[in-house]
Amino acid sequence: MLISRRGVLAASAGLAALGLLPIAVRAQDAAAAPAMTADDMIAEFTGGAAVADGDGVTLTAPEIAENGNTVPISVDAPGASEILVLALENPTPGVARFTFGPLAASQAAATRIRLAKTQDVVAIAKLADGSFVRTASNVKVTIGGCGG
Repeated sequence: MLISRRGVLAASAGLAALGLLPIAVRAQDAAAAPAMTADDMIAEFTGGAAVADGDGVTLTAPEIAENGNTVPISVDAPGASEILVLALENPTPGVARFTFGPLAASQAAATRIRLAKTQDVVAIAKLADGSFVRTASNVKVTIGGCGG
């Protein structure tokens, strides 16, 4: 059997198109799905359990961020198994979710986040006993980082 260059190119194009089909379907499904609100994300994280304010989680964020594209934050929750960080006024409020295993040296994390405008950044920690604790910090943004 003789294989021509034209046959190889046609087969390659067909395989490439077939490989891209699942990506197009996933993108269409993602566009059709409604975006989750901050309240929905909190309810999913806590399973509907009550969230206490106060001790147990510490969120460190700047009071004023000159540029919303890179806002440094750190969160610390001794004894926590998971920490959820939300930016309530962002188009997509979910910022980060940290999971700590039983051998973690400390339950702390630091990262840089993007903020669209002045808003509250909220951290919710799931403690080892199954309870949830939250804290918030208001960050004033002078130049928005989400297209604003």
